[in-house]
This record gives sequence, C-alpha cells and structure tokens, in this order.
Amino acid sequence: MNFWSIYEHGFARVAACTGHTVIADPLANAEAVLRQARRCAEDGAAVAVFPELGLTGYSIEDLLLQDALLDQVEEAVATVVAGSADLLPVLVVGAPLRHRNRIYNCAVFVHRGRILGVAPKSYPPNYREFYERRQIASGDDERGGTIRIGGENLPFGTDLLFEAEDVPGLVLHAEICEDMWVPVPPSAEAALAGATVLVNLSGSPITVGRAEDRKLLCRSASQRCLAAYVYAAAGLGESSTDLSWDGQTMIYENGALLAESDRFPLGDQYAVADVDLDLLRQERARMGSFDDNRRTHAARTGDFRTVAFRLDPPAADLGLRRRVERFPFVPADPQRLALDCYEAYNIQVAALQQRLAAIGGPKVVIGVSGGLDSTHALIVAARAMDRAGRPRSDILAFTLPGFATGEHTKGNAHRLMNSLGVTAAELDITPTARLMLKEMGHPFAADEPVYDITFENVQAGLRTDYLFRLANQRGGIVLGTGDLSELALGWCTYGVGDQMSHYNVNSGVPKTLIQHLIRWVISSEQFDAETGETLAAILDTEISPELVPGEELQSTESKIGPYALHDFTLYQVLRHGFRPSKIAFLAWHAWHDREAGAWPPGFPEGDRKAYDLAEIRHWLEYFCRRFFAFAQFKRSAMPNGPKVSAGGSLSPRGDWRAPSDSSAKAWLRDLARIPD
Repeated sequence: MNFWSIYEHGFARVAACTGHTVIADPLANAEAVLRQARRCAEDGAAVAVFPELGLTGYSIEDLLLQDALLDQVEEAVATVVAGSADLLPVLVVGAPLRHRNRIYNCAVFVHRGRILGVAPKSYPPNYREFYERRQIASGDDERGGTIRIGGENLPFGTDLLFEAEDVPGLVLHAEICEDMWVPVPPSAEAALAGATVLVNLSGSPITVGRAEDRKLLCRSASQRCLAAYVYAAAGLGESSTDLSWDGQTMIYENGALLAESDRFPLGDQYAVADVDLDLLRQERARMGSFDDNRRTHAARTGDFRTVAFRLDPPAADLGLRRRVERFPFVPADPQRLALDCYEAYNIQVAALQQRLAAIGGPKVVIGVSGGLDSTHALIVAARAMDRAGRPRSDILAFTLPGFATGEHTKGNAHRLMNSLGVTAAELDITPTARLMLKEMGHPFAADEPVYDITFENVQAGLRTDYLFRLANQRGGIVLGTGDLSELALGWCTYGVGDQMSHYNVNSGVPKTLIQHLIRWVISSEQFDAETGETLAAILDTEISPELVPGEELQSTESKIGPYALHDFTLYQVLRHGFRPSKIAFLAWHAWHDREAGAWPPGFPEGDRKAYDLAEIRHWLEYFCRRFFAFAQFKRSAMPNGPKVSAGGSLSPRGDWRAPSDSSAKAWLRDLARIPD
C-alpha cells in the first residue's frame, strides 16, 4: 500500500471540463477535448466530462441534420479515441450520432483507445427556447441495444453502467442536460442499479437564476442518489443568435459541493475534485431504504448492463483535491457555523423543555464547575426555563469544590450563576472525600501524595452522589453535563459519577463544538452583557478535571490527547465507518499545515496547531483502544439526551449499538498500514 495515494484510500479524481467550442467544426473540437484530456491525465483524473454535443456545438440546430457535419463527427470521435490511447481518464464526450433512422444526442465513453459504450439523451426538450425534437430522437426507450461506430457494434442505451475493475466503487452513468430536470431522471434508476458517479453533459443556455437552479438539482441528485454528480455545461463559442452561455461546471458528492469553476470563462476551464467512493458505499449500506427503493424498482434497475474497464490508476502522491474540515462537527464557513450553532443550541433547549414538561415540571439540579461543559448545560437550562415561562431560580446550581479546585474556575462558576439569576450554592466535598478515603484505607488519608484513579473517582463520584440526593430532597432532576467526546473515549466516571444523570443535554455535542456554541450565545446576545463577559472568561480557561492537587494545572488534553484529533476521528468512525489508515490520511491533509485551509470563525490564534503523521497515528491508536475495546459499557448505560449533530450520537437507543466486550484488534491491525 502506498499510504499517500488517493486511489489507495477509496478516492477517485474526477473533472468537469468546459472550453471554447468551434461551431460546426468537429475536428477542431476533438483537438480541444484531447488538449483538456491530457491536462486531466497529468492531474491523475479517472474521469473527464465534457459538455453536451461538444464535438459540434450545442446551438447548431438544423445543421445537425447535415451529412457533411455528421461524417466529420465520426472522424472526430475516431480522433478522440486514437488520442486517448495513452491517457488515464475515461473521457465522456458529447456528440450527435446517426442510429437507425434518427440522430441521437449522445454521451460517448472513451478510454485508452476504445469506445466503451454510448448513452443517448432520454428527454430532448421542446418548450420555450428549446426545439430539440426537430432534430433529435428521444432515447428514453433505448435499452439493451447496440450502435455501430467505426465498423464496430458497441453498447448503446440509457441502461449502461461503466465499472472500473481495479477501483472499487467507481461506477459511471451518463445523462444529458434536460434528463436532470424531469421528475424521475435516468440517473436515479442508474444509482439504484449501482452507479456511484453520475455525469451530466449539458448545453443549457444561461438566463438569470438558472445557475442556481442547476446547482439545486445537482445537489439534490447527489444527495438523493447517495452519489457524486459531475456537471459540465457549454460555454463560449456557442451561437449567440438568441441565447448566451456560461460554461458552468461543478462536482457534488452526497449533497456537498466539492468543486466548481468560474462561469463565463474565456478559454479552457475545469473543476476537479476527489470523490470519496468509500463514503458513498458506506452511506448506501447504512441507509437501508436506498436498497428498499431499488427493490421497488427492480423491474427497471435489474436489467442494467455493466461495461467493465481497467483504469490502472497512478500510485503516486497526487495530493488531495477536496476540502477536509479540521473540525468535522464545526464548519469553517461563518454562515454555516452560525446556523449550526443556532440549531444545536435550540435542539438542546427544546429537548430539555419537553422533558421537564413531560415529567411534571421538576426543578433542575446541576453541578457547575466553571468549565465548558457545565457552563453550556447551565445556559441551555436557563433558556429552557425562559421558554417555559418559569423562573430561573428553579435551577438549583451547585459548585462542588474538591482538593484541586482552582479559585479561577470556582470564581467563574459563581459569577455565571449569579448573573443568570439561578439559585446558587457551594458545597465543599473535601471533608466527605477525606472521610471516605480514610475509611477505605487510602494512602492519601495518611498524608501520602497518592493521586490515583481511586483518589480522582472518589471526588467525581461524591459530586454526582450529592447532586442526586439534592434532587431527591428538593424535587428536582440531575442535569448531566458530559459531552459526546468524553462518551467516545470513556473519559467519565461510571455509575455514581459524571457518566450518570437523569437527563443529559450535552450527550450529543462534541467537545470541539461546545466552545463555538458558547461563542454563538455570546455573539447573538442570548443573555445580558455580564453573562457574556463571564462566558468569554470561561472560554479562555484550560480544560481540566481539577482533581489532582499541585502547582501545575491538570490538563486533560495532555493526558488523553487533543480533542481536535479525537473529534476528527469520532466523526469519521461514527458517520462513515472509515478504517484508521484512511482517517489518518484525511487527518494529515486537514492538520499538517496550520496555515492551510480555513479555521472556524473566532477560533483563537494561539490555539491553531498542526499535527504531524506520527502524532496523528499515536492519538488514533489511543482512540481506537478506548472507543472499540473499553468505553462501550459506559455508553450502553448512558441516560437520555438529544441527538444534535448529523455526525451522529452514541446512544445505545439511537446511532450506535455495540457490545461492551468487543476487541479493537481489527482497527489496530489496520493502523499498521500507516507509515512511521
């Protein structure tokens, strides 16, 4: 395995090409196709898609019925075929071809000196500015047939899939322009039949607003079909008699825009991106209704024909042509992040409000440490009380200092409780903890500085024990504060500890998102200025359990690793089921250069770190050992709480169900594929 090769990790590079069309000059257009094809080959692309009727121009109307032109189209196709002999990509080229008694608007699949097959346009439009049926036959009923080109009978029809034998998951299907606009497009059936990369050769003249319509349709098709959608439209050179052309190209994958080119280009232009075939396969495997839909339409999807070919992809390091978010749970786009934070916060608030109403409106008992998680849970509870029309004094908030609690965090906890107007109190757990340690015969009771797991868990357990008993006493429920990242790693004290509560609003929120939720609460002025200032001070505090006494602050991340990397891994495991070697490949591209790519808005400059492959591999191994072989028993008994992120949750009643006595060996063996 070449760890640095995209093709080894389930990616395929695809390109959507456009350029200057020469009206009714097929040989000139064939040379233009080959010029761009050579560039795509140099880039390591597996597929290159060109516009509709690209060998003649889309806008030539009745010239499509001229034998002199159609003869030259066949010569141009032969030129492209010959010129492709030493090129890597499958070229999908638009051409008008004679078949039986009609002319068909076709996508010709060419690879390494041969034509793989030909797909006709299903639905030529005949409305508004379009008059295609005057020259072009409908291909919607063309299935199972052949077409004769260059003395050879070749597969012809809308039922063709083109599958790379040596690139698992790379299965191509073409539809042409208007085919995308009908209620049941050919690509939908093709996806059910197994196509993963849907290509669209488009003429599509531009009018105001049409570019956004195309994007909507491409995005929708890619998401509904759990596929990649590669779109290439005609540009400069098409006739301006009554229309204009913008040369729009774009590549979508499962609803996400991977790449697009500038519109109205003067010359050759293309969008290129690395499509994640593993991701598409995983999505289809998880979404059982996708295959149920295939069974419903088996009469149509069951008779698709597959044309196999060998791509022989390069094993070299081609880089990675797709954006990889450093924080998959936290988009770097400011507008997207603001919307995500709005939704996440209100999901939590609405869930807590509903739970309180359903069980008779008890008070809320919460432990507030001055750290991120309890801070966020508290401001969620405060807003839930506001929405329910209840006083915030119905929130009974306790700070429970132990042996290592710092004055800074405790002070922030008190300031936050006071500014929010909740019922606040302090309950020092150290006397009870000393008594328990003494009765257990722990060395700390004899003044020995033994700060082991027992020492830490006595404190964590007592805090939770007090909160549950206080809830009993005062008619409340204990609100959990532990987050999704801690549940993934098992970084919580089981049973009578922070793993347990009556309801946990943070169980679906990863650590890396919580700080941005708090920033959003501040910036959107959900609370008054004093509360905002306190929240900002809490954001600047090091993440620490504050359980071990000493001059140096006990840092969680120095012990268990960066939450940034753990959340990156968690997303890929939980959402996509990726193997560790692929996660490491993606993490390296996301994290090896702190100057590359965008950071989420408001992310502190001093916290912008980079990680090399050795660090990524080390913490990935740590994650695999804890997630797969240790922490499940804590998750299997976790309390109720709302799912927040599309990345998933760890509830045994929802996204994640796994045995508590599993092994991590399969994942650790795959880790060995990562180079030292």
